[in-house]
Amino acid sequence: MSKFRSIVFSSPVYTFSLIYLLLLLSLSLLAPILPIDPNATDVSNMSQAPSWSHLFGTDEVGRDYFIRVIYGGRVSLLVGVLAMITATTIGTLVGLVSGYFGGWIDNLLMRIVDVLSAIPWLVLVIVLSVFLRPGLSTIIIVIGGFSWMSIARLIRGETLAAKEREYVLYGQFIGHSASKIIFQHVFPAVLPTLIVAASASISGAIMTESALSFLGLGIQQPMASWGSLLQNAQSSLQRAPYMAILPGLFVVLTVYSFNNLGDMIKAILQREV
Repeated sequence: MSKFRSIVFSSPVYTFSLIYLLLLLSLSLLAPILPIDPNATDVSNMSQAPSWSHLFGTDEVGRDYFIRVIYGGRVSLLVGVLAMITATTIGTLVGLVSGYFGGWIDNLLMRIVDVLSAIPWLVLVIVLSVFLRPGLSTIIIVIGGFSWMSIARLIRGETLAAKEREYVLYGQFIGHSASKIIFQHVFPAVLPTLIVAASASISGAIMTESALSFLGLGIQQPMASWGSLLQNAQSSLQRAPYMAILPGLFVVLTVYSFNNLGDMIKAILQREV
């Protein structure tokens, strides 16, 4: 615990990122108990600038923009976390199997990774949007299901190194099954690298969701995400620029903080070693 505190407070960047993410997570969790309806319209207060009564102002139909941004953060964070879990699960399994068994299995899985990596994600999403209805579940499936390739490559490389260690070779010598060796010996060895990669993948998922929602291929009304708020703000840039600035700022700060979180976890793990 003392090592954790020393690293967190050794850099103002780490301190800011951790405090920001904790504050954002707290607001997202507490949003349902706040006495403000994110979908309540008020035509007498349309496109009002930020004030004490409306901290972030109001949108084009008079909805409180502060609560809209907070609820948008809930959706963006949910997409980021669930897409990260999906991508890391698929990537870890593929990387472990490919790296441990090698041979034709390794060649087959890596060629699949190469093919999927070569497809532009925007083209892939547009094609999938024809078959899948745009929404929260679709965006999680698309991002998580097609962003695991880099994790698979990373875990494969770590597995190739881990399977040459003495305790893994000893497990093979005494007849342990491949699944037991992979999950009891190899997986713990690659776990530190996986944790760092997972924290970074959250920021990538949030950026992708924001881009897709901005293009109208992601979260649909009345549900809001930071990307859909940016997309909706296009028609109000001149009279209400805060509608684009505020969610855009949250996207930038959140991605920045998750990237710093990955660096912080890496520093903590290196200190442990």
